[in-house]
Parts: sequence; structure tokens; C-alpha cells
Amino acid sequence: MNILGIETSCDDTSAAVYNPEKGLLSSLVSSQLEHLEFGGVVPELASRAHLTLIIPVIEEALRKASLTLDDIDGISVTAGPGLVGSLLVGVSVGKAIALSRNIPMIGIHHIEGHIMSNFLEDPLPEYPALVLVVSGGHTELVIMNEPLDYAVIGSTRDDAAGEAFDKVAKLLGLGYPGGPIIDKKAYGGDSDFVKFPVSKVPDYEFSFSGLKTAVLVYVNEKGEEFVRKNLAHILASFQHAVVEALVVKSLKALNKYRLNTLLLAGGVAANSALRTRLKAEAGSSGFQLFIPSVKYCTDNAAMISIAGYERLIRGMSSPLTLSPEPRLPL
Repeated sequence: MNILGIETSCDDTSAAVYNPEKGLLSSLVSSQLEHLEFGGVVPELASRAHLTLIIPVIEEALRKASLTLDDIDGISVTAGPGLVGSLLVGVSVGKAIALSRNIPMIGIHHIEGHIMSNFLEDPLPEYPALVLVVSGGHTELVIMNEPLDYAVIGSTRDDAAGEAFDKVAKLLGLGYPGGPIIDKKAYGGDSDFVKFPVSKVPDYEFSFSGLKTAVLVYVNEKGEEFVRKNLAHILASFQHAVVEALVVKSLKALNKYRLNTLLLAGGVAANSALRTRLKAEAGSSGFQLFIPSVKYCTDNAAMISIAGYERLIRGMSSPLTLSPEPRLPL
């Protein structure tokens, strides 16, 4: 069974082919560079770029898999959440292929895709598991009881972790996307240089708006020259505050729900400080930790293809009236 995955939820155009017996046959991601000068994704530019890129990316994914559309048994496409114009491109192409080839299509939740990225490589996680989802638009804790069975136990009240990285990077004039830039520039910095506040909202919820404001106040008080000289320390301190909030809540949830498996998912899962801290906690606490390879942390169609496979083999499919849902709940 060959599944063609399509991902166009934001500014990356991606296609992949997954076969359960052979594994991932191909995975391509075309990233848009047009947004860098604007310090963030411009929705109209993103959707127009998807229109140009989607067919060549799919054709190349099929070529690398040594397949044609005649060999595809099902279509898996991101249906939401995301930018509605971007989603519309992927969903429309997915429906067109499904209709022309008379094969089933399934619309996939973008976050489910990120969660399923943990199942692209061996060893495979066991159930039940706790999932820490950290991306540009989402920060939440999810209990995965079994395949396709999710229960959200906590989410962010304001900014997502990735959003906080982007906004702090923009504040300091570092460019976009903020996550990898801060991760790189914080390397070697003293994370105790500034005691930025760690969010203490109740239960398993998160909040990063206050941290972002604290960074703004600090850099305005210290001045441009001081910030320039101590940039690595300031960024390391900010990054530490984000990681601390994520890890503390995750450990609390593992203990409360008596779970022994933690999955990391989303673009911020590529952050080196978060990966290092969680590995250290897993080593000392004894829980099983699963983190996707960095290439599967950011948006990609590989995760969408395997998520679609899990639904298609259970007889699930979406109608050709499927519409993108920019605020689709998990």
C-alpha cells in the first residue's frame, strides 16, 4: 500500500510516499524564502508559492520513490489547522488526484502528523504515552492512549513556544524563523545570566507572553550596546526559561497520569537545549523518551503520509467535499 502525503499548512510545500512494508520511500520539502524579509509568513505569498511548487514537488517525490500516480493507493493531506489559503492548495490537489485515480483520500490534522513523526523510525513508542507538542502555533500536552486516540490535557493560554522564539528574535533583529537562529546564537551562553520568569500557570497549561514581555523590558533597560555584547547569554537565559516551563509540566503530567513514555513533537522539538534537557531527565527518571530526527520535526509530508496510512487501513476516508479548517481541533 503506497500512500502519497501532501503538506501545505504554512510556508513549506512537501510531498512524501510511505509504504508500511518498505517504510518511507521519499520525502521532499520545498521551503519558501520570500518571507524572510518580512520577519514572518505572509499568507498570500505562501498560498501563491504553493500553487507554483506543489505539482513539481509531488512529481519529484514520486520519481524518488520510483513510482507513478498509478501506483498510489491512497492520498493523505493536511486539512488543518494552518493558513486557509495554503491548506486549500494541498486539499484541492489531493482531491483532484483521488478523484482522477478513484482512490481514497483522508484529511489529516497537522498536529496528529507531528505526533506520528515519532513512528517513522525505529524503535517505535508504546502506548499509552504523553506527547509534548511544541511548534510555532501550538504548545500542548496530549495523552495518546492508542493509535488515533488523543486527549489534550493542557495547552498554551497565549503564545506558543515557537511563537515566543519568533517574537524574541524579531525584537532583537535576528531574523526569521526565530527558533533555529536563537538556538544557534545561544550556544555557549550562560543560561543563568538573566533570571527570566518561568511560567507558573495552573495544571498542565502554558504561557509565554509574560516571558516575551520580560525580555522586551530587560533589553530596553540595558541598552543596545550591552545587549550586543551579551547576546548569547541573554538568548541562553530566554531559551532556558522556555525549556524549563516545557519540561516541568511534562514531568508533572508523567507523574500524575503514571505514564512511562514521553513523545516530543513539533518544530521546537528540533531545539538542542530542549532535546538535551529531556534526554537528561529521561536518564535520571527512567521514562522512555522518543524524539524524531530533526528533519521530521519541522513541517513535512512524511508525517502526514504515515498518519494517513493509520486511518486509511482502518477504513476511514474523507469525502471530496472536504474543506480546509484553519482552526481544526485535535
